[in-house]
Amino acid sequence: MYYKRILVANRGEIALRIMRTAKDLGIHTIALYSDLDRDAQHVIQADEAYPLKGSDLQTTYLDAQQIVEIANKAKADAIHPGYGFLAENAGFSQLCSNAKIDFIGPKPEAIELMGNKINAREFAKSIGVPVLEGVVGDHAKLIEESNKMQFPILIKAAAGGGGKGMRIVHKKEELQAALESTSREAASYFGDGSVLIERYIENPRHIEVQVLADQHGNVIHLFERECSIQRRFQKVIEEAPSPTLTPELRTKMGETAVLLAKEMNYSNAGTVEFLVDEDLNFFFLEMNTRIQVEHPVTEMITGIDLVEQQLLVSSGRTLPLKQENILINGHAIEARIYAEDPEKDFIPSPGEITFYNPPKLFEGRLRLDSAITGACTIHPDYDPMIAKLVVWDENRDLAIERLHLALHDYQIHGIKNNIMYLHTLLNTDFYKQNKISTHFCQQHAEELNDIMLKEKEDVPAFLFHISFALFELNRQEANSVWEEIGYWRQNGTILRVTDESTVDVEILEENPYRIKIDESEYLIDNLQFNEVYMTFEYEGARYRFYRSKNSEGKSFVSCRGIVRELERWSEIQAKASEGGSNIGQNDGRIISPMPGKVVKIEAKEGQMVAKGDVLIIVEAMKMENNILAPFEAKIEQVFVEEGEQVKNEMELIQLINVNH
Repeated sequence: MYYKRILVANRGEIALRIMRTAKDLGIHTIALYSDLDRDAQHVIQADEAYPLKGSDLQTTYLDAQQIVEIANKAKADAIHPGYGFLAENAGFSQLCSNAKIDFIGPKPEAIELMGNKINAREFAKSIGVPVLEGVVGDHAKLIEESNKMQFPILIKAAAGGGGKGMRIVHKKEELQAALESTSREAASYFGDGSVLIERYIENPRHIEVQVLADQHGNVIHLFERECSIQRRFQKVIEEAPSPTLTPELRTKMGETAVLLAKEMNYSNAGTVEFLVDEDLNFFFLEMNTRIQVEHPVTEMITGIDLVEQQLLVSSGRTLPLKQENILINGHAIEARIYAEDPEKDFIPSPGEITFYNPPKLFEGRLRLDSAITGACTIHPDYDPMIAKLVVWDENRDLAIERLHLALHDYQIHGIKNNIMYLHTLLNTDFYKQNKISTHFCQQHAEELNDIMLKEKEDVPAFLFHISFALFELNRQEANSVWEEIGYWRQNGTILRVTDESTVDVEILEENPYRIKIDESEYLIDNLQFNEVYMTFEYEGARYRFYRSKNSEGKSFVSCRGIVRELERWSEIQAKASEGGSNIGQNDGRIISPMPGKVVKIEAKEGQMVAKGDVLIIVEAMKMENNILAPFEAKIEQVFVEEGEQVKNEMELIQLINVNH
């Protein structure tokens, strides 16, 4: 047995992932939780759990001293930090060591060396690992040195990781504002506002190598993962092995990653990340001294449990794996399911999940890492990732098809999410033929959005209207369907869809159902209800519709991964009579598109602004979101202050349209 008791200093899916392996090994698991997580799955699944005193991230999951004190109280042998939070915090690792508690990760010196991109770059360069040339210094120096560089350039947080604290700057006049924004984001997220600038590769691949090292000098790699599909420098789809590398390059990059780990006397799991240009030259990017979000794809192709190996080497045992015995089997792809709105530039979408129905899992071929099991609330305080959907198959083409089908069967109601976007992306010839780079999502943004909107038409809108009407009818639980038709006639049969279209739905006959919508009639046959869905046939095709309702009375209906929001006209009228109104920007009111924290206010009362000017920056789910002026205007009034927490659809600013 590696340990008797371990404390998991994290939350969500990674906490559950660690606990799963620990329990398989007979290790007692201890969880931590904030007030928001009191009823979370990682708390429920742990053998015991302790509350964190505090009201925000800094005073809960980021409070290293408090966590070590709880570990001592719980008599934990070791602490596993997962990823994010304190996973790459050298001070936390040292606190654990001082308390004679094993930190399931590398030593503080290794975390500190690789935790700063400037130091990591210099170390890699000193041992002969290729690096991209860059510039470090204060803002004034960086602006001065940028005169010697060709734009675009990349600004990076020195202590950054996970895609946070990065900006591409295309013009010199944009540099000052980008430096300030990146520095502010870096200070907020990493506690260190220092940044660097470096050469920007136009169409790079992002390829990382998984390494494992024990405390006795043994280091191996478990091949690579390709993470080139990214959005705002955050990975969206990862796969293993990389379809880009030649066998020779795979060997060379693996050996380079092992060399780096050996030279720094590294131990535990780590990931050495590289950028690869179009000529297959590779450059050291950074090393993440923790387990990665995308580690499941490596586990799927090697059959090796990375968390088990972490526990083994951190307890002082010798790594039992030999490089020559590690083989690649098949192909694995991971898609990250996020709470975000692809149709609105991927703004975070926290809120109430009213219905959650993941695809059916198949042992060894389909894996879902998630802390969500049903209806719940996605909090704006935490990361927007809902789940990781991972598939395995014998080759890449089959794995793509398997993931494609699994995404079709994934139903989430209540909040916006990226499932349809992922489905669209996987379906492109560019992805299937591996014609991608880290800029793929940005370069094809308009095309992907058009395809996604077109795919929504695969299930005709009138079938959503019909299913909603039938759901409403069934919900009344009356003795006769004809009595319900009367109810509908008395109360109106007009339904409102989110695109603001309205239709009249009238049931003319039943079994089979003959339904009239405006001037058209449709025949629906073999209608069947389940607890959460209905099925019926239309023109020889069978459809399955899911329905849920949130606490505000809004309904969500989905079919084949397409989700629509519908509402009875009578309910809309009732809300209007209670004083509700549509909130928009045409009247000059600037509202918050999400709950979050105001980090910067650019607008000043009495100031003139042009269309597209940044008015205010709201941070939500660890990302800064610029709120722009919708037209040329004068700032009449600002209703919030920097540092203030705002709610969704809260009024922030009042504008006066100067052209009206």
